[in-house]
Amino acid sequence: MPIRIDQLLTEAFQMKASDIHLTVGVPPVFRVHGDLKRYGETPLTEEDTREIAYQTIPEKVVPDFKEAGQIDYSYEISDVSRFRVNAFQQRGAISLAFRTIPTKIPTIDDLQMPETLKNLSGTAQGLILVTGPTGSGKSTTLAAMIRYMNETMRKHIITLEDPIEYMHDHGASIIDQREVGFDTLSFADGLRAALRQDPDVILVGEMRDLETISTAITAAETGHLVLATLHTWSAASTIDRIIDVFPHGQQAQIRVQLAGVLTAVISQRLFQTMDKDGRRAATEIMINNPAVSNLIRSEKVHQIPNVIQTNRALGMHMMDHSVKSLMEQGIISYEVAIPYLQGDD
Repeated sequence: MPIRIDQLLTEAFQMKASDIHLTVGVPPVFRVHGDLKRYGETPLTEEDTREIAYQTIPEKVVPDFKEAGQIDYSYEISDVSRFRVNAFQQRGAISLAFRTIPTKIPTIDDLQMPETLKNLSGTAQGLILVTGPTGSGKSTTLAAMIRYMNETMRKHIITLEDPIEYMHDHGASIIDQREVGFDTLSFADGLRAALRQDPDVILVGEMRDLETISTAITAAETGHLVLATLHTWSAASTIDRIIDVFPHGQQAQIRVQLAGVLTAVISQRLFQTMDKDGRRAATEIMINNPAVSNLIRSEKVHQIPNVIQTNRALGMHMMDHSVKSLMEQGIISYEVAIPYLQGDD
């Protein structure tokens, strides 16, 4: 019996699954509040996953999938949800990973994120980076910040995404959303074009390469607010990662530029709650001030945690502080928290 993908995804959405994995040899697997759960007993066949892939992959990018062996795209079920999808070849078969994208964009308050994010959303120019591992809620945090701007400010906001996840309506702001592969060839191409489109705010779904990072820094230098994500785990590692992307001969100049344009780094991780009925984000927030800027320029990035710890009044805090707070409030368990707590805290 063929797999009815819309029915399967609807069931997953109703079970509050964040991810759906379709792989040959096992039944569909849902990630619910961080745990993997098999759905049914019937293993998927090569024909099942191939049929689902070609039902859901947009016709325009099928040749790209066949050539590259993987593709990112979005899929929507009306009145249910949107899904971010990665289809990929493995051992001669096709596997798919669906990420559920809620149709309702959460607010910063809904996410129970620090009020600092509202203040940062009102920044006129600079570079704000939201970082963390895959599946840590970076896109959701950025969507909430864009929603806050859209409700409270008059801005022209351009987003560059691969694929588009949350769909924003125009509010107080104008929001243009461009999808890499459909509306623009690459993040770098879309970012260069955005500079000619009179934006106030540019969201870059991911800073993947030197060209995109360099153009994003230039955009921030020229009077725009740039929001972007990176797969790094802390403020200090984020700065090192950006600088290390550039050739050695350019790194001194990039340090100076980054010290000047960086506004903040928000690092986050999701933790399963004690009641196992959801997940909460723990955060590390670094706001660029003269002390941080000086450490970036003088190649003393490793000292940034000391500045964060001594500037909590400015809205900064370390990851272990946030994790400890969630644990003490009874939101997450000691067992979940302990790997992220420093021994001397």
